[in-house]
Amino acid sequence: MKLIGSLTSPYVRKVRIVLAEKGITYEFTNDPPFGPDTKVAQVNPLGKVPALILDDGFILFDSRVIVEYLDSQDNAGSARLIPASGSERLRVKRWEALADGIIDACVAIYLERKRPAAQQSQDWMERQQKKIDQGLQAASADLGDQAWCEGTAMTLADIALGCTFGYLDARFPEVKWRDTCPNLVRLANKLAERQSFKTTVAPN
Repeated sequence: MKLIGSLTSPYVRKVRIVLAEKGITYEFTNDPPFGPDTKVAQVNPLGKVPALILDDGFILFDSRVIVEYLDSQDNAGSARLIPASGSERLRVKRWEALADGIIDACVAIYLERKRPAAQQSQDWMERQQKKIDQGLQAASADLGDQAWCEGTAMTLADIALGCTFGYLDARFPEVKWRDTCPNLVRLANKLAERQSFKTTVAPN
């Protein structure tokens, strides 16, 4: 299979980490969707990454759809990252939605800042910043003293949140979440020690 993505995208990183944790081999093509020569629209009509081309040519897009598929693949007995059913599955997917929602707000601010200064909306950016702040507060409150977001081992919930931390550190150093959420810092530091996270850090 082939993954089309960008090395700086947190959504693509989430997929790459799942691929690594599942031990699935794949070919990676770096194709930033905002690049002048991008061909992303040829594999995803929405012009977004990631997109995953399966061996039979069928194409999946949207990171949540892709990781769902990847986790269903039983590769050498690798651990499931998404519970199969029940409230445990619902909670993990809720964590993913929260983590992705924080990133969505970050990306909205990042793109707004790239517009000419006179066209930027401060109200819009403040609204997105509120989502980031509230999302981090909710994540910290829900994590509490737990070692992992859900259960006794890493799940997709932790992976998604870890990608959020990485994106904040890379693009939004002014968000001082490390000063206000020590339990999230403990989780971030633990995730950073995993090989799957080490090998997917976005280039400077």
